[in-house]
Amino acid sequence: MAKKLYIKLNKKGVGELLKSQEVQDLLMKEASATIERCGDYGEGYNQKVVVGKNRAVATVKAETYEAKRDNLKNNTLLKALRG
Repeated sequence: MAKKLYIKLNKKGVGELLKSQEVQDLLMKEASATIERCGDYGEGYNQKVVVGKNRAVATVKAETYEAKRDNLKNNTLLKALRG
């Protein structure tokens, strides 16, 4: 019979990983891919990566009037997130 496997995470190390430049680069890449899937109004969307208290977070936001209207009418960002 196999013994149970116990894993103890280093909380400080995981926290550093979630804020690392590599994770920020990955988030920026995913945000860019989301904007590319927005179609004709893709240039009206803006992306940003912010490092918070616990982790880095990427946001994609409609900036121009046309992009905001497209997003309200067609749920463009939600559909783009589905991939």
